[in-house]
Amino acid sequence: MKFWHNPRCSKSREALALLSQKGIEPTVREYLKDAPSETELRDLIAKLGLASARDLMRTGEADYKDQGLKAVIDEAVLITAMAHTPKLIERPVLINGEKAAIGRPPETVLKVV
Repeated sequence: MKFWHNPRCSKSREALALLSQKGIEPTVREYLKDAPSETELRDLIAKLGLASARDLMRTGEADYKDQGLKAVIDEAVLITAMAHTPKLIERPVLINGEKAAIGRPPETVLKVV
């Protein structure tokens, strides 16, 4: 299992603690330091079953507004934006094989363990 984590995010810390309480120790990836590629993001979007890349984005981030992403309809542009500005990616994310979950709320990650 892989856990895309931002240690400064309380929801991310909570989700990681929940996994630990269950005896689950995923491989932790601090995605802000080790940004996912566009291919990894496409794969994650598919595993999550999202209708749009935007569903994986933190639309309240200043970078989202500054990059004018609200008006963008091209999925490739949204994915490129997340690859280049990883703080636009919703967090945390747990990936377990072909399944994945966004930890909002944190308990959601338990659905894919």
